[in-house]
Amino acid sequence: MIGKRVYLAGPDVFLPDAAARAQALKQVCARYGLEGVSPLDPLPEPPAAWSGLAEPARIHRQNEAHILRCDALIANLTPFRGPSADVGTAFELGFMRALGRPVFGYATTALGFTARTLAALGAGITEHGDGWRDANGMALEKFGLFDNLMLDGGIAASGGALVTEDRPEAERWSDLTVFERCVRLAAERLRP
Repeated sequence: MIGKRVYLAGPDVFLPDAAARAQALKQVCARYGLEGVSPLDPLPEPPAAWSGLAEPARIHRQNEAHILRCDALIANLTPFRGPSADVGTAFELGFMRALGRPVFGYATTALGFTARTLAALGAGITEHGDGWRDANGMALEKFGLFDNLMLDGGIAASGGALVTEDRPEAERWSDLTVFERCVRLAAERLRP
């Protein structure tokens, strides 16, 4: 029997095999009694007014509609096109958090946000008495968190969990072990 519905946020939708990846994530969820909902899933009854919208607007509204129909969110926070999580995923995590529902996160790297940012910015970083600053003189977060404090804090405050583990680079976007550990925790915490 499938229980709680969980929205599967993440940049996985950009993978060449995004539909197969969504199915694999859903299968893991089902093993733990959760119903995984992918951003790629069609809505049962999309409003007729959406048919005239441009594709980006339709995708945005569909994703928010999916989130509204879910009990929790599991976000792939593996750094995407830079040192931080995918910005769309961060929005979705915050949207679910604002609804007062649990949010969970996972990543296939355990390297912290500050270290990833330092590595990404390289020579443009200077050290000051209060920490590091970028080429524009802006401070870098130095809290020892996985990502921006709002993501880490939102997950913790919701009663969720953040699971990270270093996986080989070649497996960064295909490995399911870290996701499965996160799903197991989510299922335990969502159980009535």
